[in-house]
Amino acid sequence: MTSAPARPHRLRSILGGSAGNLVEWYDWYAYAVLATYLAPHFFPDDASKDLNAWAVFAVGFFMRPIGGWLMGVYGDRHGRKAGLTLSVTLMCIGSLMIALTPGYTAIGSLATVSLVVARLIQGLSLGGEYGASATYLSEMAGKRHRGFFSSFQYVTLISGQLTALVVLLVLQASMPEAELKQWGWRIPFAVGGVLAVIVFWLRRRLAETESFEKRDTARKSGFAALFLEHPREAAVVMLLTAGGTLAFYAYTIYPIAFLKKTAGFSDAMATQVNAAALFVFMAIQPLAGALSDRIGRKPLMVGFGILGVLLTWPIFTALENVETAWQAFWLMTGALVIVTGYTSINAVVKAELFPAHIRTLGVALPYALANAIFGGTAPYVALWFKDAGWERGFYWYVTAMIGISLITYLKMRDTAKHSRIVED
Repeated sequence: MTSAPARPHRLRSILGGSAGNLVEWYDWYAYAVLATYLAPHFFPDDASKDLNAWAVFAVGFFMRPIGGWLMGVYGDRHGRKAGLTLSVTLMCIGSLMIALTPGYTAIGSLATVSLVVARLIQGLSLGGEYGASATYLSEMAGKRHRGFFSSFQYVTLISGQLTALVVLLVLQASMPEAELKQWGWRIPFAVGGVLAVIVFWLRRRLAETESFEKRDTARKSGFAALFLEHPREAAVVMLLTAGGTLAFYAYTIYPIAFLKKTAGFSDAMATQVNAAALFVFMAIQPLAGALSDRIGRKPLMVGFGILGVLLTWPIFTALENVETAWQAFWLMTGALVIVTGYTSINAVVKAELFPAHIRTLGVALPYALANAIFGGTAPYVALWFKDAGWERGFYWYVTAMIGISLITYLKMRDTAKHSRIVED
């Protein structure tokens, strides 16, 4: 058996795992912030190119449950470190495919097919990344600060999204708009591929967790084992994720298109507002995680559920009529502060529900299923409501799903007081 890691060693492992998570999510979100730039190069129909680009964004999410299943089992059987290394390898392949594939005018429908395949590979990668990183950080952290350290899973997730936005801002400021639209949008994907290679090397040097080393090797991880032996926990993960992940994407991804198409902001201004709000969002994740170590996980999730149900509609309707960047920033920041009650602790809550031998799969697969159904489709559903002439229907949809998750939060036990990681 492996002894518990010393504190400096533990911190190095947490920081190393977090850095890799940042690059993975940067690669994933680069597509979201550049969707309007790449759409004309991969789709021939100008009238529906944006909708097609977001449909491909959603398609990547539907590969994530398969990634959560296959790589979750892999991580439970071969180690958290092995799962993290495999996931970043796949992400590297997907990013370089997008960066290097010629456009539709050069190779026709093969360009569209290549884009879809690249997003499927990235979806497979991220399906495994979430479970592996959430499990790794939760297991590597000590009992007293598990909420704090596991919150860095979302710190790096947001950092990846923020980095993608910053790269776009730099390109918008340093390149003529015509060149950015013609070929400059490929640069962030190429950068992501190179960074993924560096992360591959870093992850091979990570320490394995004590929980994995001490797992019950007589019991195996697998699809049937998860849903037959742990059906309640799997259902809890799906239900608590549904409203949280939809709110996260509604408050972070969709506002870029919303501010441009509904509020009339320029591309650069919408990007700047979103980046500023995301920076505040990123900074408060560890504060909320540390708070959960003191008062428990449940109060934070319930707070998100109540405020999300009450304020989602008012926030989005107010965004429709914003006239200044500061107004948009404060409204977006308010929404992100609300969803922090979910994002800061969702990783550790899920990890604390399962025993070590099936923990990566238990975190990854139910989350990926809920994320594919509700998170990945959020921008597409929002645009569908808008095209149908009833944009506010999306606000009600988000509110209803947060309400369903709120019921789950109220009924479930506080995992800080009933943690399976402690039992390891």
